[in-house]
Amino acid sequence: MTADLDRAHEEYHRATFPAVAGAAASAAHEAPVLRERLSSAGLRAEDLAERWPEFPVMSKDDLVAIQRSAPHLGGLLLTTAPVAKVFQSPGPLYEPQLEGPDPWRWSAALRAVGIGDDDLVLNCFGYHLSPAGAMFEEGARAVGARVIPAGIGNQDLQVQAMADLGVTAYIGLPSYLNTLFDRYDQLGLDPDRWRLSSALVTAEPLPDTLRARLTERVPRVLMAYGTAEAGNLAFEDEPGGGLLPAPGCYLEVCDPDGIPVPIGDVGEVVVSLARTHYPLVRFGTGDLSRWRLGRAGSLRLAGVLGRVGSAVKVRGMFLHPQQAAALLDAVDGVERWQFRIERVEHRDDLTCAVVVEPGADVDVVRADVAARIRSGLRFTCAVEVVAGLPPDAPGIVDNRTWE
Repeated sequence: MTADLDRAHEEYHRATFPAVAGAAASAAHEAPVLRERLSSAGLRAEDLAERWPEFPVMSKDDLVAIQRSAPHLGGLLLTTAPVAKVFQSPGPLYEPQLEGPDPWRWSAALRAVGIGDDDLVLNCFGYHLSPAGAMFEEGARAVGARVIPAGIGNQDLQVQAMADLGVTAYIGLPSYLNTLFDRYDQLGLDPDRWRLSSALVTAEPLPDTLRARLTERVPRVLMAYGTAEAGNLAFEDEPGGGLLPAPGCYLEVCDPDGIPVPIGDVGEVVVSLARTHYPLVRFGTGDLSRWRLGRAGSLRLAGVLGRVGSAVKVRGMFLHPQQAAALLDAVDGVERWQFRIERVEHRDDLTCAVVVEPGADVDVVRADVAARIRSGLRFTCAVEVVAGLPPDAPGIVDNRTWE
């Protein structure tokens, strides 16, 4: 089995790496920050293909700092880049969308789940600032599907549209699809007008229990994996068969020093894209995974097995401790705070516990904290006033289990 896995990985490397290394070397002549990263590692553009693991992995925090350092996202975005849109994710991180069809490369995952030109897709990823809604819409249009830009929320309107229009496909969080099932039934909508036949879900785990629940109502449900910075990275082409690496990128599984781990071991997923206008070279996603074999001995990722950094993903978006601290430490009347995450009926439940300073108006502080979280972090959550928190209490406590 180990020999088969090594052989599959070598085939993947031969087929994918040259184009990515070539794009990176080409971009290094144009992107100042890429040249600086090469120089600081003692490398030249011509050295990349042979000395690839010596090129330092760039973390999300590194990318935030680079983007803030100079115009054109710190020099990563070429001045000649054909930019159509620019998005902002928590961090904040900015993601340019380049001109052209399917720039985030999601069409392969959508085809794998069976979405095509006969489908009407309910796209339940957000369209406000963050790129998820737009990137999946671009992919859906690339495969010929029509799109309802549903976003997140307004569940009553969404399920009514599903019944009225005969929606056949869904894109979004698996937990949100589960919520739409319940809402459809609660509103008493006609079960004979339920037409949903396929769903591509991502941005949170899909445990077997939730997959079983979803496939009671949707015949084909497949999982995908990607990031706001890089788009599609891997996707299922059969339920539970592992994640097939996506086209247009090169994936590595690395140790904390950026060295690829032995094939089959757990490490951080590091991605490089085969593009030059906005090069992303050896970008550390912060997600842990490992290589495994799939159907007919093909190479697959085992899915997201955990996180490397301090940020956690909640309802498909990252909650960054540093960003939360910068926001909440500045709220008048807040002495201490802590985010707590639970998993309730296959849905993330986020609460912010706060200790209010003596003499402060509790209701005013609670409302202020909720508003700051909504506007600054883009999360809606309950704010619970508590008597105290330990001095060494972490800013985020994740109590979720994925069963």
